[in-house]
Amino acid sequence: MAKIRKAVFPVAGLGTRFLPATKASPKEMMPVVDKPLIQYAAEEAEAAGVDQLVFITGRSKRSIEDHFDKAYELEAELESAGKQDLLRIVRGVLPALATCIYVRQAEALGLGHAVLCAKPVIGDEAFAVLLADDLIHSPAKGVVEQMADVHARYGCSVLSVQEVPREETHKYGIVKVEKGRNGELRVVSIVEKPAPADAPSNLAVVGRYLLTPRIFDKLENTREGAGGEIQLTDGISDLLQDEHVIAHPFEGKRYDCGSKLGYLQATVEYGLAHPELGERFSAYLRAFGQ
Repeated sequence: MAKIRKAVFPVAGLGTRFLPATKASPKEMMPVVDKPLIQYAAEEAEAAGVDQLVFITGRSKRSIEDHFDKAYELEAELESAGKQDLLRIVRGVLPALATCIYVRQAEALGLGHAVLCAKPVIGDEAFAVLLADDLIHSPAKGVVEQMADVHARYGCSVLSVQEVPREETHKYGIVKVEKGRNGELRVVSIVEKPAPADAPSNLAVVGRYLLTPRIFDKLENTREGAGGEIQLTDGISDLLQDEHVIAHPFEGKRYDCGSKLGYLQATVEYGLAHPELGERFSAYLRAFGQ
C-alpha cells in the first residue's frame, strides 16, 4: 500500500465563533502560545510523511500563504542582529520536505465542497484531511500517522472518532459501527449533526479523515445537506455503498479550538508544557488561584 503523500487543509471558513478576532485574520492563524493552529496541523501531516500540503483557501486568507512563505526581510533583520535562535524558529516554519499548494474556494459551500476543490491536485491517491481547529496532542504518534497505519492494513477510508456526550451529538458527524473480524470498527452508517434523540451512537468524527479518491465521485453527486451546504458526511455515507470505511478511536488529547473554551484550555495546557514558559506559567497560575 502506497504511503499517504497529500493532505488537504480546508481553511476557507469564516470563523464566526471568534468574531471580532477573525474579522480580518483567519481562525487558523490564531496562536496557541507561540504557534498558529494551522502550523500544528501541517506539522502533524509532515510527521506522517506527507509531502504535499493542499490548502483550500478563500478571501482574506492570504496570511496563511504568507506564513508558509519565506520572509526575506525578517530573516535578514534577524541575521544582522545576531538573533540566531529566532532565525531558526522563523526558518523552521517552512515545510522541510513538503510543497505547499493553494486552491481558492470561491464560495464557502461546506466541507464536502472544500474537499472536492482539491480533486485536481489529489488525482487518484488516498489523502488526509485535517481541520486545523481540532488540535490533537499525540505524544507517541500523530493522528494522521495512526490513520495511515490503519489504511495500510485495510486499504480503505479511515475516520478519526471519539466518544462525545450524548447531548452534543448535534455538533458532529456521528457514526454507527460494528466490529470486524480483526476487531476493527467498521462504519455502518454516518449522519451529520443529529439531534441526541436521533443519533445512532455518541461516536463522533473529529477533525481528521483519510479518504480514498472514490470520495470525489460521491461528492460530485452530493446535494446540499445540513445547513444548506455540501456535507462531507453525506459523501462518506454514499461511499459506504462501495467500500468499507473504518472508524479509528485515535490516541491523543483533542482540543476543540473552534470553541472559545476549547481554545483557552489548549492555550493553558500547551503553555504549561512549554519548555521555556512552563514553570513560570505554572507558578503564575498557582499564585493566581490563591
